[in-house]
Amino acid sequence: MIRAARPEDAPALAALKLETFRQTFLTDGFAIPYPPADLAIFERDSYDPAVVAREIADPGRATWVAERDGTLIAYAQVGPSKLPHPDVREGHGELYQLYALKSAQGLGLGGQLLDLTLNHLGETRPGPIWLGVWSGNLKAQAVYAKRGFSKVGEYEFPVGAWRDHEFIFRRG
Repeated sequence: MIRAARPEDAPALAALKLETFRQTFLTDGFAIPYPPADLAIFERDSYDPAVVAREIADPGRATWVAERDGTLIAYAQVGPSKLPHPDVREGHGELYQLYALKSAQGLGLGGQLLDLTLNHLGETRPGPIWLGVWSGNLKAQAVYAKRGFSKVGEYEFPVGAWRDHEFIFRRG
């Protein structure tokens, strides 16, 4: 079941966000060699339940979760674009995150969440839709390209003092 995130989801969503980040980018995924201190800073600043509660409560953002048997297994979040690109304008929308646990991949949740987020942004925010994607995530880049996105820039995404090389994609 996919539904809008609720305030009471904050602790479980924070745990899901942390786990999907680790599954995607650490030893079981892309194995990015983040220095432990930088990783600790990033995880604290990004996935603390209080941070996630503020994101859910933010009227400028929208967050959806997928759950199975009462357990959150995937999520997506959108809001106003924050990407460092000269064509980004106030009010443009951005897909911030879309992740599923490895055990939930292959269930079609990613496509459903992507459709939901793109429809929402198309209805609520003028102009193009933006997203940032790690430069090494070729699978995600291919998915976005099939949905009409194209690479229009690059930037460095901070993970503590570490910097991930990211691509900026735009649709529209």
